Amino acid sequence: MLDPISTTIKPPRKLGDLGSSLWRNIQHEYVISDAAGIELLMQACEAADRIGRLSEQIDKDGEVIQTKTGPRIHPCVKEELACRGFIVRTLQALGLNLEPVRGRVGARTAWEKQREAKDADH
Repeated sequence: MLDPISTTIKPPRKLGDLGSSLWRNIQHEYVISDAAGIELLMQACEAADRIGRLSEQIDKDGEVIQTKTGPRIHPCVKEELACRGFIVRTLQALGLNLEPVRGRVGARTAWEKQREAKDADH
């Protein structure tokens, strides 16, 4: 899974533009390499792609749509907000709201520090 050209971990499944961007940014700052972390990040990135598709539909139809009972909020708005919440919760579960460590070769990332602390507790 390690890409020898860029030395970053590649996503295990195909991602769209938004998901790929999130994957690259997170991996650049935190270098997540364990199986569970990769899958959690992958789920967040797939949700980012879904947000993009939902957003396109909302932009096409408008945030408020007309129904037989009158105007109402586009149903995709609720789903878009749910995906945004999922991403935030997933990134928090990964501990990625911690300050990353950069600039020193061999420096541990915040992700690794958190994982080591959890391992020490068990």
